Amino acid sequence: MKYTYKNTLHACYTGYITQAIVNNLAPLFFVIFQNRYGLSFEEVGRLILINFVVQIAADLISVKFMDSIGYRKGAVLAHFLCATGLVLLAVLPNVLSTPYIGIMIAVVFYAGGGGILEVLVSPIVDALPGDQKDSAMSLLHSFYCWGQVSVVLVTTILLGLLGQDYWPLLPVMWALIPIWNLFRFLRVPLAPTVPSKDRMPLRKLFQSKFFLIALLMMLCAGASELTMSQWSSLFAEKGLHLPKVLGDLLGPCLFAVFMGIGRTIYGFWGSKIHLKKALLASSALCVLCYLTTVFAPWPLLSLMGCALCGLSVSLMWPGTFSMSAGRFPHGGTALFGMLAVAGDLGCSLGPWLTGLFSDLAKQSKLPVLTRLIQTPIMNNDEIGLKTGILVAVIFPLMMTFAMIVFLRKRKAKAEMKNSG
Repeated sequence: MKYTYKNTLHACYTGYITQAIVNNLAPLFFVIFQNRYGLSFEEVGRLILINFVVQIAADLISVKFMDSIGYRKGAVLAHFLCATGLVLLAVLPNVLSTPYIGIMIAVVFYAGGGGILEVLVSPIVDALPGDQKDSAMSLLHSFYCWGQVSVVLVTTILLGLLGQDYWPLLPVMWALIPIWNLFRFLRVPLAPTVPSKDRMPLRKLFQSKFFLIALLMMLCAGASELTMSQWSSLFAEKGLHLPKVLGDLLGPCLFAVFMGIGRTIYGFWGSKIHLKKALLASSALCVLCYLTTVFAPWPLLSLMGCALCGLSVSLMWPGTFSMSAGRFPHGGTALFGMLAVAGDLGCSLGPWLTGLFSDLAKQSKLPVLTRLIQTPIMNNDEIGLKTGILVAVIFPLMMTFAMIVFLRKRKAKAEMKNSG
Protein backbone atom coordinates (compact mmCIF):
# COMPACT_ATOMS: atom_id res chain seq x y z
CA MET A 1 0.00 0.00 0.00
CA LYS A 2 1.31 3.43 -0.99
CA TYR A 3 0.83 6.03 1.73
CA THR A 4 0.04 9.63 0.78
CA TYR A 5 -0.35 12.93 2.61
CA LYS A 6 -4.03 12.05 3.01
CA ASN A 7 -2.97 9.11 5.18
CA THR A 8 -0.71 11.49 7.11
CA LEU A 9 -3.66 13.80 7.74
CA HIS A 10 -5.79 10.89 8.93
CA ALA A 11 -3.01 9.74 11.27
CA CYS A 12 -2.91 13.29 12.70
CA TYR A 13 -6.67 13.18 13.21
CA THR A 14 -6.25 9.92 15.15
CA GLY A 15 -3.41 11.55 17.10
CA TYR A 16 -5.84 14.16 18.36
CA ILE A 17 -8.35 11.42 19.19
CA THR A 18 -5.59 9.80 21.24
CA GLN A 19 -5.02 13.06 23.08
CA ALA A 20 -8.76 13.27 23.77
CA ILE A 21 -8.61 9.79 25.30
CA VAL A 22 -5.75 10.57 27.68
CA ASN A 23 -7.27 13.91 28.75
CA ASN A 24 -10.88 12.83 29.22
CA LEU A 25 -10.98 9.18 30.25
CA ALA A 26 -9.79 9.47 33.86
CA PRO A 27 -12.32 12.22 34.81
CA LEU A 28 -15.13 9.76 33.99
CA PHE A 29 -13.72 7.58 36.79
CA PHE A 30 -13.42 10.39 39.35
CA VAL A 31 -16.56 9.39 41.25
CA ILE A 32 -15.38 5.75 41.22
CA PHE A 33 -11.96 6.85 42.51
CA GLN A 34 -13.60 8.91 45.26
CA ASN A 35 -15.89 6.08 46.35
CA ARG A 36 -13.28 3.29 46.17
CA TYR A 37 -10.09 5.08 47.15
CA GLY A 38 -11.43 7.98 49.27
CA LEU A 39 -10.04 10.82 47.16
CA SER A 40 -10.93 14.43 48.02
CA PHE A 41 -11.93 17.11 45.50
CA GLU A 42 -8.41 18.56 45.74
CA GLU A 43 -6.79 15.15 45.09
CA VAL A 44 -9.03 14.67 42.07
CA GLY A 45 -8.14 18.17 40.85
CA ARG A 46 -4.47 17.37 41.49
CA LEU A 47 -4.66 14.49 39.00
CA ILE A 48 -5.69 16.99 36.34
CA LEU A 49 -2.89 19.31 37.48
CA ILE A 50 -0.30 16.49 37.26
CA ASN A 51 -1.58 15.55 33.80
CA PHE A 52 -1.03 18.99 32.37
CA VAL A 53 2.14 19.82 34.33
CA VAL A 54 3.70 16.74 32.76
CA GLN A 55 2.33 17.80 29.38
CA ILE A 56 3.96 21.20 29.87
CA ALA A 57 7.29 19.50 30.62
CA ALA A 58 6.87 17.36 27.50
CA ASP A 59 6.04 20.49 25.48
CA LEU A 60 9.23 22.22 26.64
CA ILE A 61 11.39 19.18 25.97
CA SER A 62 9.82 18.84 22.52
CA VAL A 63 10.55 22.49 21.70
CA LYS A 64 14.23 21.91 22.45
CA PHE A 65 14.85 18.45 21.01
CA MET A 66 12.08 17.46 18.57
CA ASP A 67 13.59 19.13 15.52
CA SER A 68 16.80 17.18 16.07
CA ILE A 69 15.27 13.72 16.68
CA GLY A 70 12.61 14.10 13.99
CA TYR A 71 8.83 14.28 14.00
CA ARG A 72 8.37 10.62 13.06
CA LYS A 73 10.30 9.28 16.06
CA GLY A 74 8.54 11.82 18.28
CA ALA A 75 5.09 10.73 17.10
CA VAL A 76 5.90 7.05 17.63
CA LEU A 77 7.24 7.75 21.13
CA ALA A 78 4.17 9.80 22.00
CA HIS A 79 1.76 7.01 21.05
CA PHE A 80 3.84 4.44 22.95
CA LEU A 81 3.70 6.56 26.13
CA CYS A 82 -0.05 7.11 25.76
CA ALA A 83 -0.77 3.40 25.35
CA THR A 84 1.52 2.47 28.27
CA GLY A 85 -0.10 5.03 30.58
CA LEU A 86 -3.61 3.80 29.79
CA VAL A 87 -2.66 0.20 30.55
CA LEU A 88 -0.99 1.27 33.79
CA LEU A 89 -4.15 3.17 34.78
CA ALA A 90 -6.02 -0.12 34.67
CA VAL A 91 -3.37 -2.11 36.54
CA LEU A 92 -1.50 -0.03 39.13
CA PRO A 93 -4.36 1.22 41.38
CA ASN A 94 -5.37 -2.39 41.97
CA VAL A 95 -1.90 -3.78 42.73
CA LEU A 96 -0.21 -1.00 44.73
CA SER A 97 -0.86 -0.51 48.43
CA THR A 98 -1.60 3.19 47.78
CA PRO A 99 -3.94 3.32 44.76
CA TYR A 100 -3.54 7.09 44.36
CA ILE A 101 0.19 6.67 43.65
CA GLY A 102 -0.64 4.11 40.98
CA ILE A 103 -3.06 6.52 39.32
CA MET A 104 -0.45 9.30 39.40
CA ILE A 105 2.20 7.07 37.78
CA ALA A 106 -0.20 6.18 34.98
CA VAL A 107 -1.06 9.86 34.49
CA VAL A 108 2.63 10.77 34.16
CA PHE A 109 3.11 8.23 31.35
CA TYR A 110 0.11 9.12 29.21
CA ALA A 111 0.48 12.85 29.89
CA GLY A 112 4.02 12.73 28.53
CA GLY A 113 2.71 11.20 25.33
CA GLY A 114 -0.14 13.70 25.12
CA GLY A 115 2.25 16.63 25.51
CA ILE A 116 4.49 15.44 22.66
CA LEU A 117 1.46 14.90 20.42
CA GLU A 118 0.24 18.40 21.12
CA VAL A 119 3.50 19.92 19.91
CA LEU A 120 3.93 17.67 16.87
CA VAL A 121 0.53 17.17 15.27
CA SER A 122 -0.31 20.82 14.52
CA PRO A 123 2.99 21.67 12.73
CA ILE A 124 2.79 18.37 10.80
CA VAL A 125 -0.63 19.39 9.47
CA ASP A 126 0.46 23.01 8.97
CA ALA A 127 3.33 21.77 6.76
CA LEU A 128 1.04 19.72 4.47
CA PRO A 129 0.26 21.22 1.03
CA GLY A 130 -2.85 23.45 0.95
CA ASP A 131 -3.98 27.07 1.27
CA GLN A 132 -6.77 27.01 3.86
CA LYS A 133 -4.51 26.68 6.93
CA ASP A 134 -7.02 28.19 9.40
CA SER A 135 -9.78 25.83 8.33
CA ALA A 136 -7.44 22.82 8.29
CA MET A 137 -6.29 23.61 11.83
CA SER A 138 -9.85 23.95 13.13
CA LEU A 139 -10.93 20.73 11.43
CA LEU A 140 -7.91 18.96 12.94
CA HIS A 141 -8.83 20.16 16.42
CA SER A 142 -12.45 19.08 15.86
CA PHE A 143 -11.23 15.49 15.99
CA TYR A 144 -10.20 16.09 19.59
CA CYS A 145 -13.84 16.93 20.26
CA TRP A 146 -15.23 13.91 18.42
CA GLY A 147 -12.69 11.79 20.26
CA GLN A 148 -13.94 13.25 23.53
CA VAL A 149 -17.55 12.52 22.55
CA SER A 150 -16.63 8.93 21.75
CA VAL A 151 -14.72 8.49 25.01
CA VAL A 152 -17.56 9.85 27.13
CA LEU A 153 -20.33 8.06 25.24
CA VAL A 154 -18.70 4.64 24.91
CA THR A 155 -17.20 4.67 28.41
CA THR A 156 -20.48 5.76 30.02
CA ILE A 157 -22.47 3.09 28.18
CA LEU A 158 -19.98 0.33 28.99
CA LEU A 159 -19.82 1.34 32.66
CA GLY A 160 -23.61 1.14 32.74
CA LEU A 161 -23.67 -2.28 31.06
CA LEU A 162 -20.69 -3.90 32.77
CA GLY A 163 -20.87 -2.17 36.14
CA GLN A 164 -18.30 0.00 37.88
CA ASP A 165 -16.36 -3.03 39.15
CA TYR A 166 -15.09 -3.60 35.60
CA TRP A 167 -13.81 -0.07 34.96
CA PRO A 168 -10.16 -1.28 34.53
CA LEU A 169 -11.15 -2.99 31.26
CA LEU A 170 -11.91 0.35 29.64
CA PRO A 171 -8.43 1.99 29.72
CA VAL A 172 -6.99 -1.18 28.16
CA MET A 173 -9.62 -1.05 25.42
CA TRP A 174 -8.87 2.62 24.64
CA ALA A 175 -5.12 1.88 24.57
CA LEU A 176 -5.65 -0.03 21.31
CA ILE A 177 -6.10 3.25 19.41
CA PRO A 178 -2.65 4.75 20.14
CA ILE A 179 -1.09 1.32 19.53
CA TRP A 180 -2.71 1.19 16.07
CA ASN A 181 -1.75 4.79 15.25
CA LEU A 182 1.83 4.18 16.33
CA PHE A 183 2.27 1.78 13.42
CA ARG A 184 0.63 4.25 11.02
CA PHE A 185 3.17 6.95 11.91
CA LEU A 186 5.96 4.50 11.10
CA ARG A 187 4.83 4.55 7.46
CA VAL A 188 3.06 7.78 6.48
CA PRO A 189 5.00 10.48 4.59
CA LEU A 190 5.81 13.72 6.44
CA ALA A 191 6.06 17.04 4.60
CA PRO A 192 9.18 19.20 5.11
CA THR A 193 8.75 21.66 7.99
CA VAL A 194 10.40 25.08 8.37
CA PRO A 195 14.15 24.70 7.64
CA SER A 196 16.39 25.30 10.65
CA LYS A 197 18.07 28.33 9.04
CA ASP A 198 14.67 30.00 8.54
CA ARG A 199 13.14 29.23 11.96
CA MET A 200 12.30 32.19 14.15
CA PRO A 201 14.26 31.97 17.45
CA LEU A 202 12.41 31.92 20.74
CA ARG A 203 14.08 35.15 21.83
CA LYS A 204 12.57 37.01 18.87
CA LEU A 205 9.14 35.50 19.52
CA PHE A 206 9.16 36.71 23.13
CA GLN A 207 10.06 40.22 21.98
CA SER A 208 6.68 40.44 20.22
CA LYS A 209 3.72 41.85 22.20
CA PHE A 210 1.40 39.92 19.88
CA PHE A 211 3.06 36.66 20.92
CA LEU A 212 2.84 37.50 24.64
CA ILE A 213 -0.88 38.23 24.32
CA ALA A 214 -1.29 35.03 22.32
CA LEU A 215 0.33 33.10 25.20
CA LEU A 216 -2.15 34.66 27.62
CA MET A 217 -4.99 33.74 25.27
CA MET A 218 -3.79 30.12 25.10
CA LEU A 219 -3.66 29.95 28.90
CA CYS A 220 -7.22 31.27 29.11
CA ALA A 221 -8.39 28.97 26.30
CA GLY A 222 -6.99 25.89 28.03
CA ALA A 223 -8.43 26.85 31.42
CA SER A 224 -11.86 27.80 30.02
CA GLU A 225 -12.16 24.53 28.11
CA LEU A 226 -10.75 22.03 30.57
CA THR A 227 -12.34 23.42 33.73
CA MET A 228 -15.83 22.84 32.41
CA SER A 229 -14.92 19.67 30.51
CA GLN A 230 -13.15 17.95 33.41
CA TRP A 231 -15.53 18.93 36.19
CA SER A 232 -18.91 18.66 34.43
CA SER A 233 -19.33 14.93 35.13
CA LEU A 234 -18.71 15.27 38.87
CA PHE A 235 -20.72 18.52 38.95
CA ALA A 236 -23.71 16.84 37.31
CA GLU A 237 -23.67 13.91 39.74
CA LYS A 238 -22.78 15.57 43.05
CA GLY A 239 -23.76 19.17 42.39
CA LEU A 240 -27.00 18.63 40.47
CA HIS A 241 -27.90 15.18 41.90
CA LEU A 242 -28.32 13.49 38.52
CA PRO A 243 -27.63 9.80 37.81
CA LYS A 244 -24.08 9.26 36.50
CA VAL A 245 -25.14 8.07 33.04
CA LEU A 246 -27.52 11.00 32.50
CA GLY A 247 -25.03 13.48 33.95
CA ASP A 248 -22.19 12.26 31.71
CA LEU A 249 -24.36 12.36 28.58
CA LEU A 250 -25.79 15.83 29.27
CA GLY A 251 -22.55 17.24 30.72
CA PRO A 252 -19.16 16.32 29.22
CA CYS A 253 -20.62 14.47 26.22
CA LEU A 254 -22.89 17.29 25.07
CA PHE A 255 -20.07 19.76 25.86
CA ALA A 256 -17.80 17.89 23.45
CA VAL A 257 -20.55 17.64 20.80
CA PHE A 258 -21.03 21.41 20.77
CA MET A 259 -17.27 21.98 20.75
CA GLY A 260 -16.91 19.62 17.81
CA ILE A 261 -19.74 21.31 15.93
CA GLY A 262 -18.11 24.72 16.36
CA ARG A 263 -14.71 23.52 15.14
CA THR A 264 -16.18 21.53 12.25
CA ILE A 265 -18.22 24.52 11.04
CA TYR A 266 -15.12 26.69 11.07
CA GLY A 267 -13.15 23.89 9.43
CA PHE A 268 -15.48 23.89 6.41
CA TRP A 269 -16.52 27.56 6.23
CA GLY A 270 -13.71 29.34 8.06
CA SER A 271 -12.77 31.44 5.04
CA LYS A 272 -16.11 33.28 5.38
CA ILE A 273 -15.73 34.01 9.11
CA HIS A 274 -13.75 36.87 10.68
CA LEU A 275 -11.59 34.93 13.14
CA LYS A 276 -10.83 37.72 15.64
CA LYS A 277 -14.46 38.83 15.91
CA ALA A 278 -15.55 35.21 16.22
CA LEU A 279 -13.05 34.73 19.08
CA LEU A 280 -14.39 37.81 20.88
CA ALA A 281 -17.97 36.55 20.55
CA SER A 282 -16.90 33.08 21.72
CA SER A 283 -15.17 34.48 24.80
CA ALA A 284 -18.19 36.58 25.80
CA LEU A 285 -20.48 33.57 25.30
CA CYS A 286 -18.15 31.49 27.48
CA VAL A 287 -18.50 33.97 30.35
CA LEU A 288 -22.28 33.77 29.99
CA CYS A 289 -22.18 29.95 29.99
CA TYR A 290 -20.09 29.82 33.16
CA LEU A 291 -22.45 32.20 34.96
CA THR A 292 -25.48 30.24 33.76
CA THR A 293 -23.97 27.01 35.07
CA VAL A 294 -23.41 28.56 38.49
CA PHE A 295 -26.51 30.70 38.96
CA ALA A 296 -29.25 28.87 37.02
CA PRO A 297 -32.11 27.93 39.38
CA TRP A 298 -32.80 24.62 37.62
CA PRO A 299 -30.37 21.69 37.14
CA LEU A 300 -31.27 21.26 33.47
CA LEU A 301 -30.45 24.91 32.74
CA SER A 302 -27.12 24.52 34.56
CA LEU A 303 -26.32 21.54 32.37
CA MET A 304 -27.23 23.53 29.28
CA GLY A 305 -24.72 26.13 30.45
CA CYS A 306 -22.10 23.35 30.68
CA ALA A 307 -22.99 22.01 27.24
CA LEU A 308 -23.11 25.35 25.40
CA CYS A 309 -19.75 26.19 26.96
CA GLY A 310 -18.37 23.62 24.51
CA LEU A 311 -19.52 25.78 21.59
CA SER A 312 -18.11 28.91 23.22
CA VAL A 313 -14.61 27.45 23.65
CA SER A 314 -14.53 25.64 20.31
CA LEU A 315 -12.51 28.31 18.47
CA MET A 316 -10.30 29.50 21.33
CA TRP A 317 -7.48 26.95 21.04
CA PRO A 318 -7.31 26.38 17.24
CA GLY A 319 -8.13 30.06 16.58
CA THR A 320 -5.18 31.25 18.65
CA PHE A 321 -2.94 28.68 16.93
CA SER A 322 -4.08 29.93 13.52
CA MET A 323 -3.67 33.62 14.38
CA SER A 324 -0.16 32.99 15.66
CA ALA A 325 0.90 30.76 12.76
CA GLY A 326 -0.33 33.43 10.32
CA ARG A 327 1.58 36.16 12.18
CA PHE A 328 4.77 34.06 12.53
CA PRO A 329 4.96 31.75 9.47
CA HIS A 330 8.53 30.75 10.37
CA GLY A 331 7.79 30.03 14.02
CA GLY A 332 8.12 26.26 13.56
CA THR A 333 8.21 23.89 16.52
CA ALA A 334 9.14 26.70 18.93
CA LEU A 335 5.95 28.63 18.14
CA PHE A 336 3.59 25.67 18.44
CA GLY A 337 5.47 24.31 21.43
CA MET A 338 5.33 27.50 23.48
CA LEU A 339 1.66 28.01 22.63
CA ALA A 340 1.04 24.43 23.78
CA VAL A 341 2.93 25.15 27.01
CA ALA A 342 0.68 28.14 27.72
CA GLY A 343 -2.43 26.16 26.82
CA ASP A 344 -1.44 23.26 29.05
CA LEU A 345 -0.65 25.66 31.88
CA GLY A 346 -4.25 26.86 31.62
CA CYS A 347 -5.49 23.26 31.37
CA SER A 348 -3.74 22.46 34.64
CA LEU A 349 -4.42 25.65 36.59
CA GLY A 350 -8.11 26.01 35.75
CA PRO A 351 -9.36 22.57 36.90
CA TRP A 352 -6.98 22.45 39.87
CA LEU A 353 -8.04 25.89 41.13
CA THR A 354 -11.67 24.84 40.73
CA GLY A 355 -11.03 21.80 42.92
CA LEU A 356 -9.07 23.84 45.46
CA PHE A 357 -11.75 26.53 45.80
CA SER A 358 -14.46 23.86 45.87
CA ASP A 359 -12.82 22.30 48.93
CA LEU A 360 -12.33 25.73 50.57
CA ALA A 361 -16.00 26.59 50.01
CA LYS A 362 -17.10 23.26 51.48
CA GLN A 363 -15.05 24.12 54.58
CA SER A 364 -16.82 27.51 54.84
CA LYS A 365 -13.56 29.40 54.16
CA LEU A 366 -14.99 31.53 51.33
CA PRO A 367 -18.06 33.15 52.88
CA VAL A 368 -18.14 36.10 50.47
CA LEU A 369 -18.29 33.86 47.39
CA THR A 370 -20.58 31.21 48.84
CA ARG A 371 -23.15 33.84 49.86
CA LEU A 372 -23.44 34.80 46.18
CA ILE A 373 -24.65 31.36 45.14
CA GLN A 374 -26.00 29.66 48.26
CA THR A 375 -29.68 28.77 48.59
CA PRO A 376 -31.37 26.93 51.48
CA ILE A 377 -31.66 23.65 49.51
CA MET A 378 -27.97 23.41 48.51
CA ASN A 379 -25.73 20.82 50.12
CA ASN A 380 -21.99 21.25 50.72
CA ASP A 381 -20.96 19.49 47.50
CA GLU A 382 -23.15 21.73 45.36
CA ILE A 383 -21.97 24.89 47.14
CA GLY A 384 -18.34 23.83 46.75
CA LEU A 385 -18.51 22.90 43.07
CA LYS A 386 -20.46 25.99 42.05
CA THR A 387 -18.02 28.22 43.93
CA GLY A 388 -15.07 26.58 42.20
CA ILE A 389 -16.63 27.05 38.76
CA LEU A 390 -17.47 30.67 39.59
CA VAL A 391 -13.81 31.37 40.40
CA ALA A 392 -12.80 29.90 37.02
CA VAL A 393 -14.90 32.49 35.13
CA ILE A 394 -11.84 34.75 35.40
CA PHE A 395 -10.27 32.88 32.46
CA PRO A 396 -12.91 33.56 29.78
CA LEU A 397 -13.11 37.13 31.12
CA MET A 398 -9.37 37.58 30.48
CA MET A 399 -9.76 36.02 27.03
CA THR A 400 -12.50 38.52 26.23
CA PHE A 401 -10.28 41.41 27.35
CA ALA A 402 -7.36 40.11 25.23
CA MET A 403 -9.55 39.96 22.11
CA ILE A 404 -10.81 43.51 22.74
CA VAL A 405 -7.16 44.65 22.88
CA PHE A 406 -6.42 42.85 19.59
CA LEU A 407 -9.40 44.36 17.80
CA ARG A 408 -8.70 47.88 19.08
CA LYS A 409 -5.08 47.66 17.90
CA ARG A 410 -6.27 46.43 14.50
CA LYS A 411 -8.79 49.28 14.26
CA ALA A 412 -6.17 51.85 15.30
CA LYS A 413 -3.73 50.57 12.65
CA ALA A 414 -6.44 50.70 9.99
CA GLU A 415 -7.34 54.31 10.93
CA MET A 416 -3.67 55.35 10.80
CA LYS A 417 -3.29 53.72 7.40
CA ASN A 418 -6.40 55.47 6.05
CA SER A 419 -5.37 58.87 7.47
CA GLY A 420 -1.91 58.47 5.96
